[in-house]
Amino acid sequence: MSTVETSAPALVQPGSFLTLHYRMAGPDGADIINTFGGKPATLSLGTGELSPAIEQRLLGLPEGTRTSFALPAGEAFGERNPDLLQWVARKLLNELGDPHEKYSVGDVVQFPTPDGMGQYAGSVQQVKEGGDAVQFDFNHPLAGQPVAFEVQLIGVL
Repeated sequence: MSTVETSAPALVQPGSFLTLHYRMAGPDGADIINTFGGKPATLSLGTGELSPAIEQRLLGLPEGTRTSFALPAGEAFGERNPDLLQWVARKLLNELGDPHEKYSVGDVVQFPTPDGMGQYAGSVQQVKEGGDAVQFDFNHPLAGQPVAFEVQLIGVL
């Protein structure tokens, strides 16, 4: 008599390496990212590729799962922080980038981190009359917003 081994599907755990399709949408329902129409994404949990709140919801899900969940306002990318609305002197912008750059409301500008190893983004909120300073919002664009997340777990290692 032979025995057939059946193994349970792998479960998502902290540090798991995932192959997945996912879709994230903002409060208006418009896709922010959607991999379902193309190549699946591969990522490792705990490396900051997904927000901690999204990672928490993936933990314990078995390979093969397709599910959706809603994250309430502020949970996926934190609450809006008024301290992250900052004026930057044009003199500093000229040193960091192109001195002839024209800044318009809504532009997203990349800034180097203090150690020079990475970047972060700010979106232009207003330009001071005369152009000697620009106000940037360094909050994540979805800070304080509800987010919908759909996932299909293709592989869990």
